[in-house]
Amino acid sequence: MPSTPDDETDYLPCATPDPGRWQEVAPGVLWIRLSLPFQLDHINVWALDGGAAGWTLVDCGLGDPRTRAAWELLLRDALGGRPVERVVVTHFHPDHIGAAGWLVERTGASFAASLTEWLFARTLSAGSDAATDAAVERFYRRSGLEPEALAAVLGRKGAYGRGVPSVPATLTRLRVGDRLPVGDRLWTVIGGSGHTAEPVSLHRQADAAGPGLLISGDQILPRISPNISAWPTEPEADPLADYLASLAGWSALPAETLVLPSHGRPFRGLHARAGELARHHAERLAEIEALCATPQTAAAVTRALFPRPLDTHQTVFALGEAVAHLNHLIAKGRLERRAAGPGVDLYRRVDDTAAVTAR
Repeated sequence: MPSTPDDETDYLPCATPDPGRWQEVAPGVLWIRLSLPFQLDHINVWALDGGAAGWTLVDCGLGDPRTRAAWELLLRDALGGRPVERVVVTHFHPDHIGAAGWLVERTGASFAASLTEWLFARTLSAGSDAATDAAVERFYRRSGLEPEALAAVLGRKGAYGRGVPSVPATLTRLRVGDRLPVGDRLWTVIGGSGHTAEPVSLHRQADAAGPGLLISGDQILPRISPNISAWPTEPEADPLADYLASLAGWSALPAETLVLPSHGRPFRGLHARAGELARHHAERLAEIEALCATPQTAAAVTRALFPRPLDTHQTVFALGEAVAHLNHLIAKGRLERRAAGPGVDLYRRVDDTAAVTAR
């Protein structure tokens, strides 16, 4: 995952809040930081002041006791005990939607997300069946994971439900281009794809009362690249093509927009950061294509891309990212996938000369 040195990023000049605390980053916009029990140890969530109607919360952290305890204090202190009008989630990942069911019940707020992200969350939180379990096992066996790593990954069964114990039963559906009123300000729903299927970001235009803002979710992050993964439920998908197309779309927003990301610190430089992320993926693709001059399993490609020791949680995301890049190269005609032994796939670079001869 690429890093951007601090001296090359125009970060907002304010203190980063401690876990469970907050910082105003624009009039009526609170930056709240919540803890996560992973190497990526925090998530930023956002509280938008809607005046008499109450607050709009964007993302909400995991559905665990620590997060609920943090929200109890935040509802009292950061939000002043005032009503919460709605809870918006950018996408279905547990650190974004995990506490949504509890928050909606606790506050009486409405719930808003894209339909796809809500359906994913509802499906995954309900648990799996035998067919799904078999598809998950087949996906990871095909990758060539070693037996110990395979057993650890398969042992994570039910991890989503532990982070997302409930999902709101009713939805206000968000579509690209929708205008979300918060007090006397409008936030426009911006689309995209790649990190998940139908994430939403929220954009507020600059005016005399404040700067242009983009709540970007995980689509644009300042120091790490959002995870772009293929998953067992859609093993041959090409989410990287979707993500690269989404990056190109950020050029439609003003370059000076203040980006409020889910991880890291608020920053300016949206267009430059989108370009950096596109170059990062181009470099990854070139690295993988060269590596596959000799046939490789997805697990071997993962080890080459992420040579540091990985825990099981990190292994799942690293392997998913490797498969996404492999699938993209297959779609581009640069690699081919062939079975090598029972249930294991090998990826090999397509020889340009042979490909021309075949045509």
